[in-house]
Amino acid sequence: MTRWLLAGGGTAGHVNPLLAVADRLVVEGDEVLVLGTEEGLESRLVPERGYELLVIPRVPFPRRPNGAALRFPRAVLGSIALTGRYLAERGIDGVIGFGGYAAAPAYLAARRLGLPFAIHEQNAKPGMANRLGARMTGAVGVTFPDTPLPHATRVGMPLRREIADLDRAPLQAEARRFLGFDPDRPVLLVTGGSLGARRLNRAAAGNAAAVTAAGWQVLHLAGGRNEEQDPGLAGYRMLEYCDRMDLALAAAELAVSRAGASTVSELSALGLPAVYVPYAVGNGEQRFNAAGVVAAGGALLEEDAAFTPERFAAVVLPLLADRARLAAMAAAATGDGVRDGAERMTRLARAGLAGGGRVPSGA
Repeated sequence: MTRWLLAGGGTAGHVNPLLAVADRLVVEGDEVLVLGTEEGLESRLVPERGYELLVIPRVPFPRRPNGAALRFPRAVLGSIALTGRYLAERGIDGVIGFGGYAAAPAYLAARRLGLPFAIHEQNAKPGMANRLGARMTGAVGVTFPDTPLPHATRVGMPLRREIADLDRAPLQAEARRFLGFDPDRPVLLVTGGSLGARRLNRAAAGNAAAVTAAGWQVLHLAGGRNEEQDPGLAGYRMLEYCDRMDLALAAAELAVSRAGASTVSELSALGLPAVYVPYAVGNGEQRFNAAGVVAAGGALLEEDAAFTPERFAAVVLPLLADRARLAAMAAAATGDGVRDGAERMTRLARAGLAGGGRVPSGA
């Protein structure tokens, strides 16, 4: 039995693939501990899944010369030392990092102790911790093929088991009934994530009558910061969130969505065509996350600033009437998607463990 330390967290984008890989390792007979912080989502999600969470301090990288910048080197060294003690005391055989505040100390502590480690990068534009770690290991798994990391192998996104195993077609009618829809009419899924997306909400609500008049139903997951009123139309359901996203995805035949790495990976793996409206703030990774499936023909890409109700009508309404095009987009999305990312990442980590995590010669 191999004992692994999985490091990462902060956001669901880091924690969910970590948990998917953890579950896979346990199914294969291994033991898993998780390294994270008290502030990130891992502090709740990891114990809820039944894994022990080992905690280190959250040490953000300083963005300007101030007191935090002066304290940063000592704080990082303290996190590395604490992680090293965890590795030694718990008899860890290998480390897998997923980015976030806990990842860099895990990579550096593993290297100091001579332990092999592997990396998984969720986004097309990698974060700072994984850019550092990828220079020191030959086992680097990425979700998207053009992610600029050394030694990268595309393994796809490790997906939650309820998504990876989802067979949409046989479940579609049942899923629609569960969600309160007519099982025989197609469903458009609109989602901007847990907080929602103002432009998506406004554009979808502004076209509620046109979409339902076209014979479609709408599952509008408006998020916690929604400012739009529920249109109150038959066949249009506006919810803050949905705790059965597997059924939401099974019910839908088209999605209008942000382009987070997990969202793009799940929709592509399930063959669900989409209109992606990338979040325009941050380092722009959402646009790059969607680039592959858009190039393959499985999705369309729209600018957030231009995604008005009028633009929604011009782009989405013609798709609703073109069943042949939706079928072609679904096939293209399926071809670009990866369902077995957790298994692929597990194999990559095991190969790195067998090889001592060495960086390939000439790299």
